[in-house]
Amino acid sequence: MTSLLELAADKESAEVTDWAARIGWVVGLLLFIALVYWLMREGWKWRGTLQGDLPELPTVPSEQGPARLELSGRYHGSTTAGQWLDRIVAHGLGTRSRVELTLTDAGLDVVRPGATDFFIPVAQLREARLDKGIAGKVLTEDGLLIVTWEHGGKLLDSGFRSDHAAEQAEWVETLNNMVGTPDDTNDKNSTTEGTAR
Repeated sequence: MTSLLELAADKESAEVTDWAARIGWVVGLLLFIALVYWLMREGWKWRGTLQGDLPELPTVPSEQGPARLELSGRYHGSTTAGQWLDRIVAHGLGTRSRVELTLTDAGLDVVRPGATDFFIPVAQLREARLDKGIAGKVLTEDGLLIVTWEHGGKLLDSGFRSDHAAEQAEWVETLNNMVGTPDDTNDKNSTTEGTAR
């Protein structure tokens, strides 16, 4: 009985921890996290330097015309067209943010609170589609609106996610009709007309 009481007393009075070793581990961990963060930041800046040949982003013209479509949601980034992991960071294109999109006859106005706004003239728009991922962001099938456009002689994909995902299909259809992306029904009609002649 006494030995049990002595054991219990020994457990209560045991040294808790070696504080010097614990503080050393915490400081080491914090330094490691700071190093990783610094390396990521330097990699981001290096990527921006490599993309320095990309010209300044177009600004909104004074006359845009009435809005065809409007969308509120998130901007998830831009990549080299067809390469969903090759993120473009120059001119703030790599910064994720909230977004307000407005499509007019003049082009696509991209307003980003807290980040750089830009404008895509209709002549530089190439196509729109629904996809599931861009720049490290992966959603469900057809969860992202991807707009392909040309800037500085380079094709870019920019990814957007509407607060109301159902409206993204209308954006794809309207944008592709604006830029004259080939449509199956038009091809079938022209074939029928050619046969009839």
